[in-house]
Amino acid sequence: MSGFSGTPLTTRMSHCRRARFRVLIGWMKNFATLLLAACLPVTLFAVEPGKPVFRAGAVTSDVTAPLGTSINGGFQDRGATFIHDPQLARCLALDDGKTQVVLVVVDSCVIGRDLFDEAAAMVEKATGLPRSQMLMSATHAHSCGTMEAVGQSDPDPLYQRFVARRIADGVRCALQNLEPARIATGVARVPQHVFNRRFEMKEGGIPPTPLGLTTDRVRTNPGIGNPLVVKPAGPTDPEVPFLSVRSVEGRPIALYANYALHYVGGTGPGHISADYFGAFARFIGGRLGAGEGNGDGDGERPFVGMISNGASGDINNSDVLGKQEKQPPYGQIRLVAGDVADAVAEVHAGLAWHDHVSLAAVQREITLGVRKAGADEVEKARAVMNGSKLLPRMETMEQVYARETVLLDSFPAEVSVPLQVVKIGGMLLAAMPGEVFVEIGLDLKARHPGATVVSLANAYHGYLPTPEHHALGGYETWRARSSYLEVDASTKMVKALDEMMENLADTGAAD
Repeated sequence: MSGFSGTPLTTRMSHCRRARFRVLIGWMKNFATLLLAACLPVTLFAVEPGKPVFRAGAVTSDVTAPLGTSINGGFQDRGATFIHDPQLARCLALDDGKTQVVLVVVDSCVIGRDLFDEAAAMVEKATGLPRSQMLMSATHAHSCGTMEAVGQSDPDPLYQRFVARRIADGVRCALQNLEPARIATGVARVPQHVFNRRFEMKEGGIPPTPLGLTTDRVRTNPGIGNPLVVKPAGPTDPEVPFLSVRSVEGRPIALYANYALHYVGGTGPGHISADYFGAFARFIGGRLGAGEGNGDGDGERPFVGMISNGASGDINNSDVLGKQEKQPPYGQIRLVAGDVADAVAEVHAGLAWHDHVSLAAVQREITLGVRKAGADEVEKARAVMNGSKLLPRMETMEQVYARETVLLDSFPAEVSVPLQVVKIGGMLLAAMPGEVFVEIGLDLKARHPGATVVSLANAYHGYLPTPEHHALGGYETWRARSSYLEVDASTKMVKALDEMMENLADTGAAD
């Protein structure tokens, strides 16, 4: 059933069961070693007395949605009819001898805070690892089972509970897989696949919004070759920062990367797929000599590749101004994933490896306002909704956004938003719970060396434009559950992240 592995999902052993089996096998091997110790020389990993040991462990946990499940990422709901490649929760645990941190990347369009917190609570109860030391994010693949209500897609509560448990199991197994390791970080560049999707247009090139407003000054995704395009309304970020861990013997354990690319798309109709995020995870193993696969490898501890979504709220893979050759289904996904894997592998070959780096993590809550409509606008929106002939489903974009206006009316006036910074040697992962505009990521990088934004992290609060982009308007600013925070939300988030990173600056860099 899987389009890449060829292994039926129904026969695939869960990674946690494998981890438990590996523990038993490992115990038996240790017992045999003890029996032979009297007559055979044994070489052990030498640790300098008093020096902390850096450890790493990784695993994948299958969270693939069953057929028939809602697929979100569009204005109309879709149902899953085929599983092309699995949805996975990719988990990496790190331990510097004093502090443990866990990085989790889940194949999903968006994931709400309740699901992430439920998974983290199970981990904390079982292991004692604090929530602040777990960074969990969604990839933003638009071809995965719905885990959070967005657009006209609603999640199955049973599937949400299943995913929370599988994330928790994955984290616990990654912690069980901790072993002495070495670590390295690097930055690759892949400029050819990132394009700002917001454009300044000539007169007549910007249509009214779904609610009839004519105040937009930019247009999102105007179409390839549109003659009314003037120029992009913002920059891109071609960098692919990454960290890599391997055993002290040199066996690759995991690689965690980050790229500011919304998603690629081009999947089959009704297909479940992890998009280029999943393809990169498979390809990078092959590039590093660890073998391709879903983390299922034949080795005792399989390699896990993973790539998180960077500041890509206004970045996509569509070259509006140039010539982008049309690809068959999954062709563009393989092209992008392959190029990113090649670039990372090239830099990886020259990395400097460290026996130890320090780890730290901090989390903070800030309160932000919600952009809500007035009572008159809400009543008008209800009337527009009632015009749909397919109730409760909406037919037109006007009806879709009218429904969003009504749904937001039940939101509180303010929401609590989680922010997090995880420090791994000289790398600073700034976790933000939304679709962060690239300008925000570039700004943080410029002022904090080693900083990287991880978008869609720990919660989902919609698009996060800068105040300047709010003034320009465009799709990402249209009020909906996908864009509802106050205009100054990004400014307040960045201020808090600045303070958090400055507080971590004295915790030490790479050894």
